[in-house]
Amino acid sequence: MHKELLEKIGVKSLSDMQKSAFRYISEGSGDVVILSPTGSGKTLAYLLPLIDMIENCGNRNLQAVVMLPSRELARQSYEYSRKLSRNVSTYACYGGRTAMFEHREIKGACPQIIFSTPGRLNDHIGKGNIDVSGVKWLVIDEFDKCLEFGFHDEMSSAFASMPSIARRILLSATDADEIPDFVNMENVERIDFLEENNPLGSRINKFFLRSESADKLTSLGNLLCSFGRARSIVYAGFRESVERISSYLREEGFVVASLHGGLEQEERNEAVYLFLNKSANILVSTNLSSRGLDLPDVDNIIHYHLPETSGDYIHRSGRTARWEAEGNTYFILSPSEQLPDYVGDDVIECCLPESLPEVALPEFSTIYIGKGKQDKISRGDVLGFLCKKGGLSSKEIGRIDVYDRYSRVAVSREKMKTLLRRLEGEKIKGVKTKVEELKQII
Repeated sequence: MHKELLEKIGVKSLSDMQKSAFRYISEGSGDVVILSPTGSGKTLAYLLPLIDMIENCGNRNLQAVVMLPSRELARQSYEYSRKLSRNVSTYACYGGRTAMFEHREIKGACPQIIFSTPGRLNDHIGKGNIDVSGVKWLVIDEFDKCLEFGFHDEMSSAFASMPSIARRILLSATDADEIPDFVNMENVERIDFLEENNPLGSRINKFFLRSESADKLTSLGNLLCSFGRARSIVYAGFRESVERISSYLREEGFVVASLHGGLEQEERNEAVYLFLNKSANILVSTNLSSRGLDLPDVDNIIHYHLPETSGDYIHRSGRTARWEAEGNTYFILSPSEQLPDYVGDDVIECCLPESLPEVALPEFSTIYIGKGKQDKISRGDVLGFLCKKGGLSSKEIGRIDVYDRYSRVAVSREKMKTLLRRLEGEKIKGVKTKVEELKQII
């Protein structure tokens, strides 16, 4: 069965870690702890056997709960599960939208797997919106983060509400010092693929860049210029810093998406989306994006502010070199800063060329189309609309996403203005629709 699921997402074969996870989760009876570097495919490692088992059990009630530390990871894991199987019903619960809205959707979806942050899960359990009495499998993704202070009480309460848990699956790229007693791990199988002396693996090159001043903005801009169109994530320690860096880069002509916890949920979703569909080649973020999010094809990680812990360093840097790719991680150092000891000795000084290229813009921009699935619009309809009415070729169209009431499409940035003129007042499937460029500005 898992071969059919892999074909749906374009994965040719499982890694050794994923094969071990599939075997112990599918065939074992005890609890499982999976430790593996970021970007090694841990989401697939637990979802593949979990979906396989639920498809074969024939029980349409809620069977599994997956706890995650962030809204973005809950949402992305849910979307990944939908790609793997349409036979297993799944749903994601997280803050930023009302619990009442989610309750209505849960009643309609009748999920067999729920992905949720701990706080929102407790909220639904307390209100009787979710019946967790029959939950057999409990997964904790990024368990070292979930079990940090602040999540402890919420996690303990959630565990106490699920009396029928038979199996626990814990995953992380860094090991926790200890697992609290309330997790109640028994007969544990430990799958450890972390390299003690090289937790990031051998596919990430490490560099440092000296900034002549404590304010590193000029150095950051120069470094990004040297990358051309390459896709980069810039990590800052504070929300205010993310906004300040983003504003500076936009003024310099870069196309930037911004992500931090102070944004509304829709703004956060939009930032991730614009980066994913290559309409922004730079994401400026707090550590919010460093945990579990699958952001493919990231070339460079830039630590504008130094990571506070080795765990932060590992999770940040792990956003590049996903699966079998290679990547780079850069540290921008002010005159008073030194590299942390946990970075190691294999770090090369980065020397920028005296003559830097112009700011390189990303390949795509995103357009919003005011019609979606409820208007009987498909991806093929959108593609035909853009080619026939907009004059685009298929090579000038990127990712197409059709939602219930609207659609979003990545299109050639160079053709954006011409496209909008051509589509003004045009009809898609005989109905006039709104078409405009989608941007994120904070």
